[in-house]
Amino acid sequence: MPYENASVSERRTLPPAVAVSTVAFALRPPEDALIGDQQGRTGGADAAITLWLPLVRRTRAPFLGCWALPGGPTQWDETLSDTALRTLRAAVLRDPGYLEQLYSFGGVERSAEAQRLVTIAYWALYGERDLLAPTAPASGEAVDPRRDPERPRRWDDPDPGETTSGAPGAAPEAEAGRTGEARTDRRTPPGDPDPNVVWFSADRLPELAFDHAEIVAYALARLRSKTEYEAVAHRFLGPVFTLGRLRAVTEAVLGETVDPANFRRQALAQGNLVDTGEVETGARHRPARLYRFRDEPLTAPPGRPDQPTRAAARSRETAEPQDPTPRSTP
Repeated sequence: MPYENASVSERRTLPPAVAVSTVAFALRPPEDALIGDQQGRTGGADAAITLWLPLVRRTRAPFLGCWALPGGPTQWDETLSDTALRTLRAAVLRDPGYLEQLYSFGGVERSAEAQRLVTIAYWALYGERDLLAPTAPASGEAVDPRRDPERPRRWDDPDPGETTSGAPGAAPEAEAGRTGEARTDRRTPPGDPDPNVVWFSADRLPELAFDHAEIVAYALARLRSKTEYEAVAHRFLGPVFTLGRLRAVTEAVLGETVDPANFRRQALAQGNLVDTGEVETGARHRPARLYRFRDEPLTAPPGRPDQPTRAAARSRETAEPQDPTPRSTP
């Protein structure tokens, strides 16, 4: 029974709606993107590095005109990761280089006056190569990324034999309004920036709808934690990079200064980096060595447990929900 046609008593027995929202981090917005402020856009390789993420302006109640994370209802013929990729492609016009499920947010009152909503949050990373890729087709139709030969395999891709139940196409507008998520079906010509999708610096975010500020904080905590002991910072960079560039990315993620000598020693001791034997070109100073990551980086140096930095520990204390049910934001 549709939620809007149900009585008050019947609505209490309806199952929650399921949607996906994704926090997508990048070191800079795509060149064709709209940005919320001009700070951080200018500057070349020597410019200060910061994190950016796309937000979607809501075009319906509740929270009409407010900013929210890209996302929307899961369609019948999609897995959860399919929904995350489809809505990211609609917002960013490109596939991310990394995608991981983050957490489930299901507070009783989080969807305001609409049907109760459970959101499966994802976080994604856009590296330099991802942002330079040709724009991907974006529409309201579901796209099964497993059938896209150009898309790299994600860590959480289902087994090749797994199937999804086929049925309807995109959810109707009423469904998008009921679930309350920032649905990213496009109404602009393919390849053109959506005026309702704008990139913001992660440290200068506007007020967000629902509990999306909590989701962003939790995603940032996860990113900081993984930067410490699972080597994900290199995913922001190209195939080769200098240690200085990798350190700058790490500092941007952790939000604190890292001692150059200690960083170099620890990065090389972990065994994840491979010296390419080449040096950077066009540098005004002594050219630095270029490194790449091994295909399967180690989780930690042999015989040495991981010790997250103070920044990672702080972010987990302030962002990680203290009980199985995150705080609700009407």
